[in-house]
Amino acid sequence: MAKSDIHPTWYPEAKVYCDGQEVMTVGSTKPELHVDVWSGNHPFYTGTQKIIDTEGRVERFLRKYGMAEAAPAAPQDQKA
Repeated sequence: MAKSDIHPTWYPEAKVYCDGQEVMTVGSTKPELHVDVWSGNHPFYTGTQKIIDTEGRVERFLRKYGMAEAAPAAPQDQKA
C-alpha cells in the first residue's frame, strides 16, 4: 500500500504551452508546462529536417575507415 502524503499533486489535464500558445494537455505534476520544442514544430516530425555536413565529417569518416572511393588521379601534363 502506498504511503499517504508523500506523493506530489497530480494534474491530469496539465496544459503544455509552446511560444505562448496551448498545444496539448498531458498528465503532469505541474499544472502548466512551457516548452521550446514539441512534435508539432520539430523538424524531424514535420518533415523539414535537413542533414547538413558542414565540416566534411562524413568524408573524413569514410577516409578514416577506408570506405571512400579512390579519387581519380588528376591528369598530368606531359612535355616532350
